[in-house]
Amino acid sequence: MQADIRQVADGIHLVHGSNTNWVILTEGDAVTLVDTGYPGDREKVLASLSAVGSSPEAVTAVLVTHAHNDHLGSAEYLSSTYGTPVYTHEAEVPHARRDFLHQVTVGQVLKNAWRPGVVPWAVHALRSGGTAHVPVARPRAFPAEGALDLPGRPVPVHTPGHTAGHCAFHLPEAGVVISGDGLVNGHPTSRVAGPQLLPVMFHHDRGGALASLDAFEALSGDVLLPGHGPVHRGPVREAARRARERAS
Repeated sequence: MQADIRQVADGIHLVHGSNTNWVILTEGDAVTLVDTGYPGDREKVLASLSAVGSSPEAVTAVLVTHAHNDHLGSAEYLSSTYGTPVYTHEAEVPHARRDFLHQVTVGQVLKNAWRPGVVPWAVHALRSGGTAHVPVARPRAFPAEGALDLPGRPVPVHTPGHTAGHCAFHLPEAGVVISGDGLVNGHPTSRVAGPQLLPVMFHHDRGGALASLDAFEALSGDVLLPGHGPVHRGPVREAARRARERAS
């Protein structure tokens, strides 16, 4: 099964893998890849690059919103195979190295197994490498504040809570926000559709995740590219407000 690729603006593609998304930013022959899906999504990642007329060799950098396995899956593969640098927030660097792991545990999943969607999601996560050991050997912190000198000129926005170093990426000229898991638009374990926080068990610090909605509210843009769920069109600030209302 191929990944579902949606072009949302010139040079900006949202790719739906297996229960998780990644984003491809193109500029001429060069590419920025934001997140890389589960380890089991590798062929989908490579196929999605080909589908937009690119290749893994053309990836200038991998940007990681956060170092959970369903977003970090092929980052080290691209780094070790093609020499692609992997960047993330400085607070997420040790997490990407797997100096520690802040990720939902098997015990937490079992406690929530009665909830609709949790068991099918857990089975899929296991089959896709959700518990695999996929550290990045040499993750790098963003080299400077402000827009990164990469295709798409993404601006990192620290949005801690889901993990300590969770980071969104703002594309101000395009009016696009890549929100990772700080603000999603659905999830297999959620009973509702639309802008929301992930269920409580997925957050390292849910209070922090709720507070980081303030950062999303401050971003200009009318296209939200989430880590889970479809593209959301409409003011990002309103999406953040709706997520806050649902979380209260």
